[in-house]
Amino acid sequence: MIGIGDFARLGRVSVRMLRHYDALGLLRPAHVDEGTGHRGYEIAQLSRLNRVLALKDLGFTLQQVGAILDETVGLDELRGMLRLRRAELEAAVAADLDRLARVQARLSMIEHDGRLPAEEVVVRAVPAVRVAALDETVDDYEGIPDVIGPLFGELRRRLDAAGTAATGPGTATFTPTAAGVRVRAAQPVTGMVTGVPVVDLPAVRAATFVHRGPLTDAAVVWQDLGRWVQANGHRAAGESREVYLHHDHQGGHGECVTEFQEALAADPTVRTQEHST
Repeated sequence: MIGIGDFARLGRVSVRMLRHYDALGLLRPAHVDEGTGHRGYEIAQLSRLNRVLALKDLGFTLQQVGAILDETVGLDELRGMLRLRRAELEAAVAADLDRLARVQARLSMIEHDGRLPAEEVVVRAVPAVRVAALDETVDDYEGIPDVIGPLFGELRRRLDAAGTAATGPGTATFTPTAAGVRVRAAQPVTGMVTGVPVVDLPAVRAATFVHRGPLTDAAVVWQDLGRWVQANGHRAAGESREVYLHHDHQGGHGECVTEFQEALAADPTVRTQEHST
């Protein structure tokens, strides 16, 4: 039997917290001296203390912790609670990573400020391509990361269900509309396709840049490419495309190879400059 102070030290909690757990019935002392009121604990009680702390760290209330430890919550219900909490934590982590990526992107914009290597921008003809595609409209460009992944996921699911294989890299297109920005996830296909719309991405003349790095850099690249278009006497046609030449499926945080394509308006009065590597 050890005193409350030593038990608190071993359990890495405060004496005050142990008294609180006692009052709630979560962890009662093994013995309480009737004369002095001193609480005594057994070493074996560290196991229950650790369970209390683990469940508390998972986000359960102390009342829920008590019900779980006293087995008034059934096994199936407990599994459901744990799965729900896991999903909540995963969603919170993903949201925090996305916010961190956006902050980093804005910081990069401030520090980078138009340093895209001009000699690596290529103006070229992009041929038309037949694609299976799914669209969604978002209010503004900041909403794109929230929808582009799920759109591609649903598109791949439908193509798999139809037994259709993509014949080239995935392409995302972004077109401003009166309602916001139309986001399109597209996969090149051939032959008959069921269960998913098939459209033709038109041929365009575009300023292109191949970026090697995480897709979280996309906002920086688009700003720099837009600056290049303006500085070189071109005019954007409104549609932008990202062609995912290599994607590691880590939510845009891993290393990727992406071709950024800014469609250019046909304007015979503007003298164009062709650049190549």
